[in-house]
Amino acid sequence: QRQLVESGGGSVQAGGSLRLSCGASGYTYSMYCMGWFRHAPGKEREGVAVIDSDGSTSYADSVKGRFTISKDNAKNTLYLQMNTLEPDDTAMYYCAAAPTSTCSSGLRYNVWGQGTQVTVSS
Repeated sequence: QRQLVESGGGSVQAGGSLRLSCGASGYTYSMYCMGWFRHAPGKEREGVAVIDSDGSTSYADSVKGRFTISKDNAKNTLYLQMNTLEPDDTAMYYCAAAPTSTCSSGLRYNVWGQGTQVTVSS
């Protein structure tokens, strides 16, 4: 059974950093489009960053220059390095996988983790 498990969330002050991790069982990251999403209360779920099977990345405008998505294929782990965090980054963060090697707009992600909470105070 395919399963994704996030970790690394927490509470930090504005300007701080966190690194989220997403481990997988029954899944080979090297083959699929993987992404990080976030959902804050009262807001729609937002795509944060995605990475293709070949390592190509794409970011939401709100996090460009501050967040970095990466993966370690040997460890089958996805990462999201978050720097210069802002209160607006407060949300539940989820990793997800799509059944294709190339990420694209409107792509349906069919495997999701349970989420990890990130809280940024001013």
